[in-house]
Amino acid sequence: MTTRRLLSLAIGGALLLAAGSAGAQAPAPPPPYGAPITLEQAKKVVAAAEAEAKKNSWGMVITVLDSGGHVVMTERLDGTQIGSIDVARDKAYSAVAFRRPTKVFEDLVAQGGANLRLLRLRGAAPVEGGIPIVVDGKIVGAIGVSGGTAQQDGQVAKAGADAVK
Repeated sequence: MTTRRLLSLAIGGALLLAAGSAGAQAPAPPPPYGAPITLEQAKKVVAAAEAEAKKNSWGMVITVLDSGGHVVMTERLDGTQIGSIDVARDKAYSAVAFRRPTKVFEDLVAQGGANLRLLRLRGAAPVEGGIPIVVDGKIVGAIGVSGGTAQQDGQVAKAGADAVK
């Protein structure tokens, strides 16, 4: 990782800790990283996400990254806008880099105030649709989905992430 990326991760962690400390109870730490997701696991994730998207007639891009943030698979359903390719990857990267769903960032930004600093956090996608993929209590990768509303993207991403639990 580059120094810039490590610094972004450190600042992001500090911001999330500061945001979490406002509550009465500290959040549980995110799961540790594990071995990278296999191609066979990634295929199961994408197949489940694709099935959810097709069931609802949603055009989506589905991207799976490994635990190091590298692309394992990307799939664009027919007719989905090409802009969603980069967005899906960004959501997956955010989920694996910060070890939490991108919905966390979306919710914090929606609260406004000091949380708006998250918008400047490099690599943090503040839109639902990125979810870490956890196997045996360890993050093996992440899925990012784009093409619908944030809620639809999150629903499809969850279906994919749940496929390898």
